[in-house]
Amino acid sequence: MSDLPQTTKKSDQKVVEFFDTYFDQKLSFPSNQVDAVVGFFTKRGFDNEAAISVGSVLLQQAKIDSVNVFQLLDTLKGLDDVQLSSIVTEVLNYNRPKTSTLGFKRTEQVEKLEKRNIVV
Repeated sequence: MSDLPQTTKKSDQKVVEFFDTYFDQKLSFPSNQVDAVVGFFTKRGFDNEAAISVGSVLLQQAKIDSVNVFQLLDTLKGLDDVQLSSIVTEVLNYNRPKTSTLGFKRTEQVEKLEKRNIVV
C-alpha cells in the first residue's frame, strides 16, 4: 500500500460517470415555461426556492403526463390556497420515496344530527 493518492485512467472515469448517471433522466424545459411556473408560485405566496422546487416537480410531471404546462397553470388559478396546497402536496408525494411523505391537517366541520334537541 502507498500513501500516494490513487490515479484513475481516463477510461475508468468515463465508466464511473456513465454508471453514476445511469438511472437519471435529463429533462429540459423552455425558459418561458420555467418562468411562468416559478412566477405563478411566487405570486401565490411561495418562497423563491420553494417555488423553484415545486415548479420543477410540476414541470417534470407535466412532461411525463404529456400535459401542457400553461393549461395546468390555468386550472390551478381557480383554486384557493388550501386546495392549491393539497394538490401540490399530492404531486410532491407522488414524486417522493414512499418512506417519506408530506401531509397537512384538514379541519372538517361536520354537523352531526345527534346534536339536535329532541323534546318528548
